[in-house]
Amino acid sequence: MENITNVMEYEAIAKEKLPKMIYDYYASGAEDQWTLRENRNAYSRILFRPRILVDVSKIDTTATVLGFKISMPIMLAPTAMQKMAHPEGELATARAASAAGTIMTLSSWGTCSVEEVASTGPGVRFFQLYVLKDRNVVAQLVNMAEKAGFKAIALTVDTPRLGRREADIKNRFALPSNLTLKNFEGLDLGTVDRTNDSGLASYVADQVDRSLNWKDVKWLQTITKLPILVKGVLTAEDANLAVQVGVAGIIVSNHGARQLDYVPATITALEEVVKAAQGRVPVFMDGGVRRGTDVFKALALGASGVFIGRPYVFALAADGEVGVRKALKMLHDEFELTMALSGCRSIKEITRAHIVTPWDALRVTPRL
Repeated sequence: MENITNVMEYEAIAKEKLPKMIYDYYASGAEDQWTLRENRNAYSRILFRPRILVDVSKIDTTATVLGFKISMPIMLAPTAMQKMAHPEGELATARAASAAGTIMTLSSWGTCSVEEVASTGPGVRFFQLYVLKDRNVVAQLVNMAEKAGFKAIALTVDTPRLGRREADIKNRFALPSNLTLKNFEGLDLGTVDRTNDSGLASYVADQVDRSLNWKDVKWLQTITKLPILVKGVLTAEDANLAVQVGVAGIIVSNHGARQLDYVPATITALEEVVKAAQGRVPVFMDGGVRRGTDVFKALALGASGVFIGRPYVFALAADGEVGVRKALKMLHDEFELTMALSGCRSIKEITRAHIVTPWDALRVTPRL
């Protein structure tokens, strides 16, 4: 473990340690997995335009998210069923995020409850929500999160049905029998059992409300005082609608390339959404972030922060809480170095002029 120098190196260790079904569940994407590859590859086509001879003896990586000051604009995305990766699951993740001074988002499908995560100590936490067919259960979940001191709801809006994840179908994915979806205990919501298909796909088909629409976002605002972020926006049109219904923020996300294959990489979709939002709400993104350079590129394109998923889950599988802490530190240090070498002393100084993208060539101004 001491030889690990970047977050990507945790994946090989996780693959060795985890049963095939569990590793495949975390690692795989939808169908041909084109978007899964593109989520990474798209970053490599964005290049830096560093500025030199700037006094970078002091670098401030802090960011403010929904009024909360955090150590860096790198936060933890919701990933389901973390006790499959490590016995301490979401509790280890919560402690690592708190130690790093950043935000953790707990999945609805966590193997630890909101109360258990809250009991790990102080820290800013968001709760990711799937809207289920039974709205009373949804109201209960939101209420539980609010009571446990969670600070925002991240509403996932790209999953009326589960994407076709062929590895899960082949493996007949099911939640190991010693684990449960802790937030759903006592709510009579069934279990993620072995089927002839993906057990999770069957569970989603049974429980998640396919009729979810913009009116439901308004309804959600009536049952909680917490700010609501919509997670899963990829277009300017939907960004505009999100602002119109009064969301507190937008997360540009393609669900880790696990839903609709051949949607763009999130880093490619980001600028369109940022322009549509026009600064009315903060725009965040997840998907493919593996380096501090990726974080810088996202901020240069207008993101207020990024969320990571697989990097910390693989670090958790490899080395528990210590792994997650180290993964966050490596990303922080890479990001800080990128800032320094680009001539930026604070995230406010990161601008669009610090990068060049493949689509910049399309913006040629005609001569009069």
